Amino acid sequence: MRRLQGALALVLATTLSLAGCTDDAAPPPDVTVSGVSGVAPTITYLTPLEVDSTTREQIWTGTGDEVVEDKPVLLDYWIEDATDASLVKESYSTTPVARVMTRADLGSDLYATLTGQRAGARVLQVSPGTSTGADNDPTVTVVDVLPVRASGTHVPPRADLPAVTLAPDGAPSIKPTGKAPPTDLVTQPLIRGTGAQVTATDTITVQYTGFSWKSGEAFDTTWTQGMPVSFSLQDVPTWAEGLVDQPAGSQVMLVVPPTYALGATASKALSGQTVVFVIDILSTRTPQGADS
Repeated sequence: MRRLQGALALVLATTLSLAGCTDDAAPPPDVTVSGVSGVAPTITYLTPLEVDSTTREQIWTGTGDEVVEDKPVLLDYWIEDATDASLVKESYSTTPVARVMTRADLGSDLYATLTGQRAGARVLQVSPGTSTGADNDPTVTVVDVLPVRASGTHVPPRADLPAVTLAPDGAPSIKPTGKAPPTDLVTQPLIRGTGAQVTATDTITVQYTGFSWKSGEAFDTTWTQGMPVSFSLQDVPTWAEGLVDQPAGSQVMLVVPPTYALGATASKALSGQTVVFVIDILSTRTPQGADS
């Protein structure tokens, strides 16, 4: 079975975990961050920026779940070379990056910056370069902490669809109806978010579980590790049809009859069966140059 998960192409740790002491007592450099949530920030400072130690500042607070040690975090980031304000790397034009909230995965500086933050926060980190190697220049980094589960207004359930129960971490399970499945594709919002709406050409970042309509058993899930995954909806046209116009932040149930192609996303054991996906849409982005 080919799972929907794919390895993320960006390597965040090597660029965000720059070496340097983390002496927050040092006066922070004069750096101004402007912009709105979900959009790449604008960073203003005089170059070259003199950076002797790592400093960090919360641009705004988050109101979502607090990041948890050893659990996934989902991040957008913008990194500039502080000597000339040139862009080093960013994620806003592609997809957010899922990491684990540990020093080993994030590096000491970014780990300290994210500790105690909540989903929705934007933070600034200014770091000196390493004494040797390619990362010798200081950097200015803005990081947005994104939610790792759906959040929004709960939608009343439909009696003719499987009931969904969420574990404390957000992982779903379903209770089969015991009735015949629908013959058409069904899209049923369970939680309605307030983010950007999905288009058919978008790359989405999600948590999901796929279930058998008949037994309620899961055959594929991201929740085992809790790591969100990103992929193009053009690779999964049934999801594109079902999720179009749904806002990011939503949790959506898709009921997919066997007449709808899912490629190899469902196991061979479920061939010819109706399947149920419960999908948390964490982010959606239209690739540059794609039709909106």
